[in-house]
This record gives sequence, C-alpha cells and structure tokens, in this order.
Amino acid sequence: MKTIKGPALFLAQFAGDSAPFNSFDSITKWAADCGYKGVQVPSWDARLIDLDKAATSKTYCDELKGVAVQNGVEITELSTHLQGQLVAVHPAYDTQFDGFAAPSVRGNPKARQEWAVDQVTKAITASKNLGLTAHATFSGALAWPYLYPWPQRPAGLVEEAFDELARRWTPLLNHADACGIDLAYEIHPGEDLHDGVTFEMFLERVNNHPRANMLYDPSHYVLQHLDYLEHIDIYHERIKMFHVKDAELNPTGRQGVYGGFQSWVNRAGRFRSVGDGQVDFGGIFSKLTQYGFDGWAVVEWECCIKHPEDGAREGAAYVAKQIIRVTEKAFDDFADAGTDRAANRRMLGLE
Repeated sequence: MKTIKGPALFLAQFAGDSAPFNSFDSITKWAADCGYKGVQVPSWDARLIDLDKAATSKTYCDELKGVAVQNGVEITELSTHLQGQLVAVHPAYDTQFDGFAAPSVRGNPKARQEWAVDQVTKAITASKNLGLTAHATFSGALAWPYLYPWPQRPAGLVEEAFDELARRWTPLLNHADACGIDLAYEIHPGEDLHDGVTFEMFLERVNNHPRANMLYDPSHYVLQHLDYLEHIDIYHERIKMFHVKDAELNPTGRQGVYGGFQSWVNRAGRFRSVGDGQVDFGGIFSKLTQYGFDGWAVVEWECCIKHPEDGAREGAAYVAKQIIRVTEKAFDDFADAGTDRAANRRMLGLE
C-alpha cells in the first residue's frame, strides 16, 4: 500500500483576470494559503502557463516548478480537457465547442482538430519537461448524440465511432509512451468514454495501450447512478488520477438522471462542494489506498450553491483528513509468537 498525495487543487475553475487568480505566482501562493500542497494546471490558460514554451524549454519548466515550490506547492499534472475534447467533435457540437479553440481555427472543424492534436502533443511533451508522470484529458465524442437508443441506432454506428476515436488517439498515446506519460481520460458524460463499458470499448481498439488510463471522478458516477466503489475494484490498475468532487442525485416525481433541461441548481443531479454531497469519500480513499494508488487527491470545485473560495478552503481541510497514512506493521503484531518451518510443520501434523 501507498499513501495518497495531497491535497491538491485543479486551478481551472479559479483562474481569472483579478488578483490573486491572474498569474501562476499569485494563484499558487493563494492555493498554498488555502492548505494545498499541489496544483493541477490547465494548459489552455496562458495566464498560468505558456504551453508552447513549456513544450520546448526545459529551463522554462524548471522555472515554473521553482515558482510553485517557492510558494509552497508543486505541480501535480497538466490538463488538456478543452483541447482533448476537440480531438473528436460531432458536428452537432461544432458551434458550442468552437470557443475552446484558438480564434484562427474556429469555424474550420478540420483545422480545429489538427490544432487540438498539436496542443495535446505539446502538453504531453511539457509534462515530460516538468518531470510529471500523468496527464489529464478528455477523449472527445463522436457517438454522444446517439447515447439514447431512440430512434434505433443503425448497426455498426457506435463501433465506427469508437474505431475512429481510437485512430485519432493512438498516435497521441504512442507519443505519451515515448515521453513516459500516462494519459488519464476523465470518464465523463459528454465524452464517448463516459463509463466503464465505453472505456473498455476504447481500450480494446487501442490494443490495451499501457498509456490509456483513467481519471477517476466519482461525481460523474453519482449522476449516472453507477457503483463508484466497485468501479475502483474493477479498474484500479488503470486509475492514474483522482478528482475529489462531490455530487448528489435526488430524483423526484418530475425528474431524474436527465434533469429535465433544468439549470444546475434545479437539477435532480448536481455537483456540490466537497463534503456537501453524497459521495462516500471514506470508502473511496480506503479502496484507492488498499490498491496502492500513489497519485494526488485533486480537489475540483464545481458547485451551484457555495462560493468557490469557501469550497476551496473547505476542500483542502476535508481531503487532508481523508488521506490515510498507511501502516508499516500489522495490527496484531503484538501477538506474534514467533515460529519457524519446523514449528509450522508440527502445527500441521506433518512431523
């Protein structure tokens, strides 16, 4: 067993144009003041990181790491959630996802997809330059509009979508392997990889690529009514990253999992600040520790009720209490009578 590292904070939801959230220096000082030991960095936010420079300059990466350490935290991972989404986009979402891309490629799906692949490639290289071992991303989605089987899906439609998804990601997985980086796909609604079955479908098509792994976020499983503890039992060998995010599902006679097109605050399923929802984090931390997960517990604040700065500070303290320092001795060592092979054979009636 190994002790989980943390607490860490995903900075994406906090970066902004006002201090202390408008520079890497000031936001890392703020995170440390909240009680965090690490930060997960959104690679698309130029206020926090210059991705082009990070992909080409080890010196720049060393300087960035130095700023973090000087301020009391370390960089845990980089993220390409937005760019990974654009590796595979169904045309129904072209307009909505265009804003994720650089202005020069908006309105041009082919150029946008090429840009996204280049971005993920650079982020993988930057992760290597930063001395990291895992990278957070989204898979993107081609089959998502056909999630519900009405009208009946044509035979082979889903299979073709996953074949294409694998074709697009295999070169990126190979680059990650060359850099010694695990790609951790966040299993997330809106992505073709949104549960265990779809992850397995993808894994089969990339020939069980050793770098195709998971970012485990139980909040997305609560909203799907999926057993998030058994999920760890099944996939623990592929879980390389952990988002600590809470959620609740309170179905009524009027709405359930699909939410009735309501706003987040009015949905039956909604995200909450850590500790305010239904997630059994005690069970999760126990299982991840049992299976030897030694990555970071990264708080991702998404809440439709509580102020983000309050959620961040409370989240750091909550995670710190959940982390289990693993034991180096058995609890019943005091009763060890001391034996040898001869004694063992006598106890078994073999002598």
